[in-house]
Amino acid sequence: MAEILFESVGKVYPGGTRAITDVDLHIDDGEFVVLVGPSGCGKSTLLRMLAGLEEITEGIVKIGDREVNDVPAKDRDIAMVFQNYALYPHMTVYNNMAYSLKLRKMNKDEIKERVDIAARTLEITDFLDRKPKALSGGQRQRVAMGRAIVREPAAFLMDEPLSNLDAKLRVQMRSELGELHKRLKTTTMYVTHDQVEAMTMGDRVAVIRKGVMQQTDTPRKLYDHPVNVFIGGFIGSPAMNFIYGRLESEGTRTYVTFGDTKLVVPRALLDSRPGLADYAQKQIVIGIRPEYFEHADAYSGVLDEDHTMTADVSLVEQLGSEALVHFSKPVPPVITPDIQELLADQGQGPDVLGDETKFTAKVNPRVDIASGDRIKLHVDTSILHFFDADSGDAIY
Repeated sequence: MAEILFESVGKVYPGGTRAITDVDLHIDDGEFVVLVGPSGCGKSTLLRMLAGLEEITEGIVKIGDREVNDVPAKDRDIAMVFQNYALYPHMTVYNNMAYSLKLRKMNKDEIKERVDIAARTLEITDFLDRKPKALSGGQRQRVAMGRAIVREPAAFLMDEPLSNLDAKLRVQMRSELGELHKRLKTTTMYVTHDQVEAMTMGDRVAVIRKGVMQQTDTPRKLYDHPVNVFIGGFIGSPAMNFIYGRLESEGTRTYVTFGDTKLVVPRALLDSRPGLADYAQKQIVIGIRPEYFEHADAYSGVLDEDHTMTADVSLVEQLGSEALVHFSKPVPPVITPDIQELLADQGQGPDVLGDETKFTAKVNPRVDIASGDRIKLHVDTSILHFFDADSGDAIY
């Protein structure tokens, strides 16, 4: 096992197209770090640079104490797991897993021992005599993992290994990969575009956008303390609601106001965000996650009007364990470069936002709500997010 280090790493393709800019990232020995971002953001390029499949234009990459910029891929002591499995179709599962060990001229007994251990770990012992075409997608992915495990590399590199699986199997394999990492404790860099996958699997998550590292932190800190609008909107499902508003004081209380809504900001939150003092009476972007809402009829505490807002329901999605309530407010939508990129990643343009701000609230599914209803929502204002309206940077 070994730590992985990127120091001021950049990638510029012939012709001048820049894919990666000044990336610094340290992955500890035995750590599982997930690299996530929109399509085309450079995450796979960064992984391929680490693997030796792409030339490193700028900076230094280290595996353990060794700089590997000019080390051939076969000599970097890493094992890759790909999206398309990359199995040899004419070989049995056993021979697929044993192939790299045979190339090292390892003796047959040691090869058999390693393959058997990996097969038991991955529960594919019964498939060792089969060929890949006789396996399901999940079984093929286990074989691809087994082929990596038998090598006992310093690090695993995984490039969207679950994206070809159906939704149910993907959830199962996420859990299995997590358990596997706990047993093997091999340093792992895992690339995905799925933020749910990133949040559930990584010890830490590194979010990249347009080749620039935005934030690297634990899943909890990424969720609770996003550094900008992009992170706030990208991490979390359904996505954070954004709305333009103002900070206003009345006596000893401070409020955020937008349209016909006025929400009190608790003193503890203001004290933890001293930067807000510079934004009095200024327009800012307010971030409200869907789960910060609750239907007033289902709220268990004492209802305070300074924590409520009305909503004219346009759509209700009943999901069993929760209900998603969609509504709009007659306030111009937030359109920053970050928001435009988030929309583009969903295949949409700013015009989809119209001239109102759309909200999603996640509420108790047992309260009877229908499209067209006007309801009252309680808002937990103790965990609101605030962003600069021009830069999109979080205000702390």
